[in-house]
Amino acid sequence: MDIRIGIANSPREINFESSQSSAEIEKIVATALDTDAKFVSLKDDKGKLYIVPTAALAYLEVGSEESRRIGFVA
Repeated sequence: MDIRIGIANSPREINFESSQSSAEIEKIVATALDTDAKFVSLKDDKGKLYIVPTAALAYLEVGSEESRRIGFVA
């Protein structure tokens, strides 16, 4: 799952691959925003932890769950 997080007042975004499903990621972020939590924590495929302040979230883009194709497509 490809994840892109936009940070307010920052020209760069955070990109990483996660093994979590899109439903899990949506639930984590929605719960953090609904409960006024200070941070959102997400993990990537390699076990790295990303902690983002909810006040700085501009957007969150969750890619599709299908795997990438390798090679040439006719």
